[in-house]
Amino acid sequence: MVSPFLTLGLVAGNLGLIFLLMTVQLGSRTVKLSRLVAADRMRLWQAKWPLGAHAGWSGEIVSATSDGEGAARVFLSWEGRDGLPIERKIVLEDVSEGRRFAMRVIDDTSLDPSFWSHYRETTELIREGDFTRVVVSQTDRYRGVAFLIFRYFAMRRELAKLKVWGESGRYRAGGWFEHPLSQVGFAVVSALILWPLFGLNIGGFALAATLTSVVALHELGHMTAFRMMGHKRTRMIFIPLLGGIAIGGRPYDSHFEVAFVALMGAGFSALFVPAAMLGSEFAGAEGHRLAAALLATFAGCAALFNIANLVPVWKFDGGQVLRQICPTPWVLASCSFLILAAFLGVGWRAGFEPGFLLVAAAVFIVLSLLTMGSGVKPRHELKPIGTFDRVAIGGALLAVFVIHGCGVLWAVSKLA
Repeated sequence: MVSPFLTLGLVAGNLGLIFLLMTVQLGSRTVKLSRLVAADRMRLWQAKWPLGAHAGWSGEIVSATSDGEGAARVFLSWEGRDGLPIERKIVLEDVSEGRRFAMRVIDDTSLDPSFWSHYRETTELIREGDFTRVVVSQTDRYRGVAFLIFRYFAMRRELAKLKVWGESGRYRAGGWFEHPLSQVGFAVVSALILWPLFGLNIGGFALAATLTSVVALHELGHMTAFRMMGHKRTRMIFIPLLGGIAIGGRPYDSHFEVAFVALMGAGFSALFVPAAMLGSEFAGAEGHRLAAALLATFAGCAALFNIANLVPVWKFDGGQVLRQICPTPWVLASCSFLILAAFLGVGWRAGFEPGFLLVAAAVFIVLSLLTMGSGVKPRHELKPIGTFDRVAIGGALLAVFVIHGCGVLWAVSKLA
């Protein structure tokens, strides 16, 4: 049995971590890193200078052209909504050829210009004997430490790869973090962190492993949806304790795509919950009690995890779906309260204490307030969603909610 104090501590810790990662106002911050490279300074200048002969050393820059005094247009290998390379217009300042330059982004075909309004990057090359010290700094205004941490590790990896390229002429794409084996390792770490919450025994480990597999299955649903929407590349990132994130290969193109991808996390799992329920019933009838209990546990964990993701929190799947299909703020508010009430109703029928459910509702409200408005604004408005698509997504949301709600109630009756 999980201690209420341990549960409260876990919830409070997660709320604090989410606030720190996504909400706290950090103001303007500068990340500065350097790397000593055994290569000629002018060779590295031609790689770092956006208009240099080796600017495409990493494959990130496809091409770049001068656009007047101090300005340039850079075409990146990353895909935009239309499947074409993202184009940025940059301004190059404080230029000392072969030694130093600063760069600002003033336009971007993928992101709204406001995203770049406080961004400035500086590169400096310093000769130290037979080596060259590459110093890169990025200054921006941050809300939450998550993107600041991302920038730090992205810069760190770029400098490491630049060192290898500068000294050997070879470039290897990717890194250890997104490698499948690393993500399996993060999943194992996540299960080990959850293990003490369910008891340090075989049963507790089985519950922790089951919940981790439920998270992976949920994210696999998002990845499947990305593929169905035409994304050429997708990946899954496991974050121990907080769960996982599915990442597509390009920005969203339409409100329907956002709603479909968000719903498919729980929708994909909705195919497995009834199958696990039937399998448990069959195993129980055949006298295989352990298999029946394991399948019932999987069905219950999957149903509870996914129905919780459908709660209309701003950054949860349910909140993202409702924001795409509800035509007015009043409709959005009404549907949000109805789904939250339905979720609390399922919890009440499942036997949860009313006080616990009220605390859960308060936690969801706080989560929504913490994450509200934390998204990145695109350069152009997403394509509108039609009436038929609104109705179809709304009906699918209702069906998925009912399936997982029934799964929770069934699992409680079997495992009580």
